Amino acid sequence: MKMQSLCVAAALLATLAGPASAQVKDHVFKVGTGLSEDHPQAKGLKYFADQLAAKSGGKMTARVFTSGSLGNDISMTSALRGGTLEMTIPDSSTLVSLIKPFGVLNLPLTFNNEKEADAVLDGPFGQKLLATLPDKGLIGLGFWENGFRHVTNSRRPVLRAEDLAGLKLRVIQSPLFLDTFNTLGANATPMPFTELYTAMEQAAVDGQENPAATILASKFYEVQKHMVLSRHMYSAWVLLLSKKTWDGLSADERKIVQDAARDATLHERKTIRAFSETALADLKKAGMQVTELPPTEHAKMQAKLQPVLTKFSKEFGEDTTAELNGELAKVRGGTTAAK
Repeated sequence: MKMQSLCVAAALLATLAGPASAQVKDHVFKVGTGLSEDHPQAKGLKYFADQLAAKSGGKMTARVFTSGSLGNDISMTSALRGGTLEMTIPDSSTLVSLIKPFGVLNLPLTFNNEKEADAVLDGPFGQKLLATLPDKGLIGLGFWENGFRHVTNSRRPVLRAEDLAGLKLRVIQSPLFLDTFNTLGANATPMPFTELYTAMEQAAVDGQENPAATILASKFYEVQKHMVLSRHMYSAWVLLLSKKTWDGLSADERKIVQDAARDATLHERKTIRAFSETALADLKKAGMQVTELPPTEHAKMQAKLQPVLTKFSKEFGEDTTAELNGELAKVRGGTTAAK
């Protein structure tokens, strides 16, 4: 009788536990990034892999491939769409060729600080953008922080907006980035990130623009002398999963992926902000001369870039731009009220 009770209890437990465990199968996701393994983004991806394994009882795992070993942002995103790669995390600007409204995130001098960016990206506006991705064969799992972008170069210090004139600067392969820097007088040169270090080392370009964390982790201080805290754009990454992969997951597996992605998003933002706080000091120790544009020079940049803002607000969608500005107004209003 006792044995029979044990058997019944075991059968009951199996019935209760069976469906959930049966819905989680073994999966190995290949995740590609163009950044080095010691960059906060790559560390965030490894944190995602740890969370994925923990939440799935080790059944779902992710292998992170760094330093562009699987290609650049554009080629890896294409691989996701084709179903030959499971995950990648490109700059949001590289998605504009697929979905134009993503471009509004990079409009120059739009965000004032990271809190504004978090509120917009995690709120209805950001989620609406992510909801456009499945039609292009992609699933958006969240926005990660790249940060405010700054200019470096090997020729001279930049003390005024006018000092950008004549510098040959590598930019992301995006018309917005090209027009922004050409309007500021620089010679904007589009180039994949994976080719950038060598191009600067060989003086094929004078410099580039990226957040401090990327400048430090990529060791650009070895081939760049000057850095200006220009904060000309805020930059976000989009954690992407192939829709073909997503379609093959059960409801339980999808929830595990989403939960791991949410935890990793919060972890990455915290990590990169802490890293960025110390990056400037480390860059100075490494020999870079760091300058900062005063508010008057930012105002000059804003005035010069008005034609660019007008052009690309139309290009990306005036309704989308107005919606973004409306969300920012709400965030800033709330901040003001809190004070």
